[in-house]
Amino acid sequence: MTTTGRLDGATVEVIRNYLVSVGEQMRRTLVRAAFNPVIYEVLDFGISIYNGELELMAEAAGITHFLGANDYAIRKGVEYVGRENLAPGDVYLLNYPYWSGAHSYDAMLFAPVFRDGKDGPAAYLAVRAHWMDLGAKAPGYVLDSTDMHQEGLIFPGTKIVSRGEPVHDILELVRFNSRLPDLTIGDFHAQLAALRTGEIRLAQVWEKFGGDTVDQAVRQIIEHGERVSRKGVAALPDGTWTAVEYCDDDSITDDLIRMEVKVTIDGDRMIVDFNGSDGAVLGPVNLPIGSTESLAKATLKELTSPHEPTNAGHFRNLEVRADPGNFFHAVYPSATFTQWSAIVAFEMLHKALAGVIASIPASSGGDEPGFMALGHDPRTGRDFVISNNEGIGWGATRDHDGANAQQHPSQSVVRNTPIEVLEHKSTIFHERLELIPDSGGAGKFRGGVGVLRQVRYLADGEVLSMKKKSKTRPWALDGGHEPEPSEMVLWPGTDRAKRVGMYRAAMKAGDRFINRTAGGGGYGNPLDRDPAAVVADVLDGYVTAESAERLYGVIVDGPGDWRPTPARVARATEVSRRTKEG
Repeated sequence: MTTTGRLDGATVEVIRNYLVSVGEQMRRTLVRAAFNPVIYEVLDFGISIYNGELELMAEAAGITHFLGANDYAIRKGVEYVGRENLAPGDVYLLNYPYWSGAHSYDAMLFAPVFRDGKDGPAAYLAVRAHWMDLGAKAPGYVLDSTDMHQEGLIFPGTKIVSRGEPVHDILELVRFNSRLPDLTIGDFHAQLAALRTGEIRLAQVWEKFGGDTVDQAVRQIIEHGERVSRKGVAALPDGTWTAVEYCDDDSITDDLIRMEVKVTIDGDRMIVDFNGSDGAVLGPVNLPIGSTESLAKATLKELTSPHEPTNAGHFRNLEVRADPGNFFHAVYPSATFTQWSAIVAFEMLHKALAGVIASIPASSGGDEPGFMALGHDPRTGRDFVISNNEGIGWGATRDHDGANAQQHPSQSVVRNTPIEVLEHKSTIFHERLELIPDSGGAGKFRGGVGVLRQVRYLADGEVLSMKKKSKTRPWALDGGHEPEPSEMVLWPGTDRAKRVGMYRAAMKAGDRFINRTAGGGGYGNPLDRDPAAVVADVLDGYVTAESAERLYGVIVDGPGDWRPTPARVARATEVSRRTKEG
C-alpha cells in the first residue's frame, strides 16, 4: 500500500499508535535488559524515533529532560558523522555535552534505519541512558569539575557498532575507562537491544502499511501537532512575563547563581529568552543549549497538548534564546556535569507564567533532592554506586492541595529506588523513611509534604547529597506560604552535624545521614482554608496541631471538633466586609 495523497484520519491515527508502540517496545526491552538500577528501577532514560529528515515521530515515556535533548543531539550527531557515511547496522555513541544536551554519563546511542527503495536512512532511533561510570575525576557524580576534561571519556558521535558488529577497540576503551565496567558494558548492550527492537518493529510497520503511506502519515501527524500547539498558544494571553530564580552555587564558590527567563506569548508563538541570566560559571552546573531547549519544550507541551504523544510539530512555534557563553548555553570547555540547575530552571519557567495561567501551581519542592551512595561491599567484594531520586511535595493550585512525596514534575515517569534494591546493592541501612509534617507551604490550599530518610552506613563509603535549591525557598502563590528548602544533615545528633546542599562526604561504618526534602508552595491565605480540611490534615499527620492553630487559625479539639482563633475570626470578618462592598 503506497500513497502520495492525503490519508484519512483513521489511517493516520492507527499508524501513529503503531509508532508509539514501537517506542514502548524499545522501552520495555531496555528496562528488562539493563544492568543498572538507575535504568530499570528509576527509569533514567529517553527513547526517541525520528523520520529521515530528523523530525521526531514518536517517543517512549522517560525523563522529560532527555526526550527534548535527544532532538538537538540527533541533529548534531548526524551532522558530525555525515549522513552519507551511515550504513545499515551502524550505531554511534554520543556524549559530548554541548551536542548531547546532557552530562557525559548520559550516553546516547543512535542508529540509522534503512528501507528498501529509499536512498539514505528512512528513520533514526535514539536511546539515551545514564551510565554509572565513564572515567570522570571522581566516582559517582562529579560535583566540582571546572572543565569538560574532568568529566569523563567523551565521544562526539563515535561508531561503536559497524554494520551490526560491535567495534571491539571502542568497547574496550569504554571498559578500561570505567570503574564499573560490567554495569557500563551491560547497559550498552541493553541500549543496543532496544535499538534492534526498534529497527525490527519499525520495519514491520513499513511492511504492514507501506513505506510511502507511513511517511505521509508522519507528515500529517507532525502537521497536526503544529496546529494543536499553535491553537493552544493562541488561546493564552499575549504578553511578556519575567521570572528570576537562584541556583545554590557552582560547588566551587558559595555564590548564588542568578537565573532569569523572559517568556513571550505572541499570537500562536512562544519565545523563551534566558539571556538575562548570569554567564557561565566555573563549576559543573552550566547547561548545554540542548538541555535548555528541552526545558522550554516541556513547558510549551504541557500548556498546549499534555495528553497527546509528542512529535516535532508541537515545537515549530517555539523559539529559545540563549547566547553562547550564557549560563543556559554552555560552550567548550565549560563544566556541565551536575545539571540540577535545569530542574530549578524548570520551576522558573512556570513561575514566569503562574500569574496569568490559572492551571500552573505553586513551586514544588524546588529540585530533585536525591542522594548517591558509593563504597566497597565486603559481601560481594565489589565496588558499588547506587542512586535514589527523592520525592518532594508538589505545589498547591487555585483549587486543590499539592501532592505528597512525588518525583519532581520535570522528571516525568521517573521513580525512586526501592529500599530493598538500595540495601541489596550497597552497604546502607534504612532506619527511618517518613513524611514530614508541616513541610508543605501553608495556604488556602497547602503544598504537598516532603520526605525524611535516615540512613546508616554498615561499612565505610561515601555519600553524595544531590540538591541545588537548599539556600532559597520554593515559591508560593497569592499569599500562600513558602516551604523550607531541602537539605541533607550529615552525622546528625553528633558534634559533627553538618547541613549541606550539593556535597560529597566520606562515611565510616556507623555514620548516618538524614535526607530531608521540601514540600510544595501554598496557594492563598491559610486563614481561608476549610477548617474541616485542616482537621483532616492534623489527623492524617500532614500538619501538626501547633501549626493548625498558628498558621490556619484552627484549634483542633478532636475528630471533627475545632475552634477558631481570633486571627481566623478577624479574617472571616474582613472577607465578609469586602464581599459586601465589592
